[in-house]
Amino acid sequence: MGRLFSLTYPTATVLLAIRNGHRYGFDIMDHTGLPSGTVYPLLRRFEASGLVSSGWETPEEAFGNRRPRRRNYELTDEGERALARVTERYRLHLQIFDDSGASTRPAH
Repeated sequence: MGRLFSLTYPTATVLLAIRNGHRYGFDIMDHTGLPSGTVYPLLRRFEASGLVSSGWETPEEAFGNRRPRRRNYELTDEGERALARVTERYRLHLQIFDDSGASTRPAH
């Protein structure tokens, strides 16, 4: 896959939301708090890069629930590896912030 775009907060949260079972755009937006102008372009880039696959639900499922059809996204094996890299990167960032914060906190 090469470089995973920018390892941004939106990248990490959208990948993690999909991993946690939030499969369609509005559900991902609700879960992450990110706007559609962030979520949908990421989903398109993820799919083009092979990080996610997608498919439309059946008309019967959607219309039976009286709503438009949903396009559901799922992490691929490459997406799982990308999520692991993103997670590790953010884990390291948090550790750096925790370590630096401990030495700069004023004593009370």
